[in-house]
Amino acid sequence: MQKVVVFGPGPQFKGGISNFTVSLCKALEKQGNEVHLVSWTQQYPAIIPRDFIDRNSRTNLLEGSKIKVHYITNYNNPITWYKTANLIASIAPQKVIFQWAIAIQGLPMGVIAQRVKKKLPACEIIFDVHNVVQKETGELDKILTRFALKKADTLIMHGQITIDEFSAFMPEVKFMVSTDGSRSKEMKTILKLFHPIYDIFVPDAHFDVEQERKKEKLGTTVFLFFGFIRKYKGLHFTIEAFSRIAQKYPDASLIIAGESFWDTVDKKKWHVKLKSAIFKMLKSIFIKSNNQEKDYRPLELIEKFGIQDRVLIANRFIANEEVHRFFQLSDVVVNYYEYATPSGVESIAYNFNKPILATRVGHFAHAILDGKNGYLAEAADISSMAETMERYIQNPIPAAAVEVFKQQLSWEEYARTVNTCKLL
Repeated sequence: MQKVVVFGPGPQFKGGISNFTVSLCKALEKQGNEVHLVSWTQQYPAIIPRDFIDRNSRTNLLEGSKIKVHYITNYNNPITWYKTANLIASIAPQKVIFQWAIAIQGLPMGVIAQRVKKKLPACEIIFDVHNVVQKETGELDKILTRFALKKADTLIMHGQITIDEFSAFMPEVKFMVSTDGSRSKEMKTILKLFHPIYDIFVPDAHFDVEQERKKEKLGTTVFLFFGFIRKYKGLHFTIEAFSRIAQKYPDASLIIAGESFWDTVDKKKWHVKLKSAIFKMLKSIFIKSNNQEKDYRPLELIEKFGIQDRVLIANRFIANEEVHRFFQLSDVVVNYYEYATPSGVESIAYNFNKPILATRVGHFAHAILDGKNGYLAEAADISSMAETMERYIQNPIPAAAVEVFKQQLSWEEYARTVNTCKLL
């Protein structure tokens, strides 16, 4: 039996990276490992005016497992970084898998990884890379990314596009690409994998879809936007495209289920105002961007286009217990993103056998096989997006087609490859 530590946000946190961390831990345990989840207590600088804790869910996603969860790492307290490294060293794992998704975490993660490697030279340091760098980034982000990722022995990438991004961003790093778990002694190894299906969310066999659709006054074709409302996810595109569909198809409906990313705290409180002002100033210094995402209000478009009676809105964080409801009520998921890395929403959709409508950008351009597991629209093209929605209405993709597709994306295969360590 191997001991494995997964470092990332534990189940008390919101969002896809927390879900991913939990799912990975469970999959590694099924492979016969003793698994420890070492988690943040606070993931980001305290100055960020947002609540990252899941205060809605009551279901324990780790229930029934023997996974040990250690909440210890506070981003804002460097002493806890060293305590984290000491804790990991005391566990004496063969592998430590860091969940990498945002450059701002590069300093604590890099310090922890470096200290663990010093204490346990034989331990394999793995960074599970959800994206290399964010689209809107500054020089500090680049420095922090390099500092952290250079500490890895092995990098996991969820597709060729991420490998290409890494190669362009850090051309000085020599690496080999493996798909079977083989590792190189001479250079870094990139395990080319995929974003597995989120099997932590499953359909409820007792959920009466027809009755619930009638209750919510939904039509015969239901489109779903799910997840955090952020500008790059293109909800504004989805709403405008759907407004055109609504004029032509009276039985079409749209569900919007998700929390506005920056609307999780009371903005009238003085300390929130202070945090917001400082955060805005620091962001303008370190991140060169004209995008004021905090002013993003796509839900206002619903009234503008007069489609209030055609849209069901759940503008809040969706608790674990409720996730199934929105996917079972819908026929197809809409991801009209401005840019895309592998998507957690896409992964959840497949577990409910729902096809995806997506823009031909980034990850989606390769992951969505037009007519097989979804349909593709052109980026930033409302007419193309509306036409793609109409394509689905006229030619729905059956659940069975998605079922076949998702067989290639299992957590079992993902964990098996990570667990394997054949040195070349």
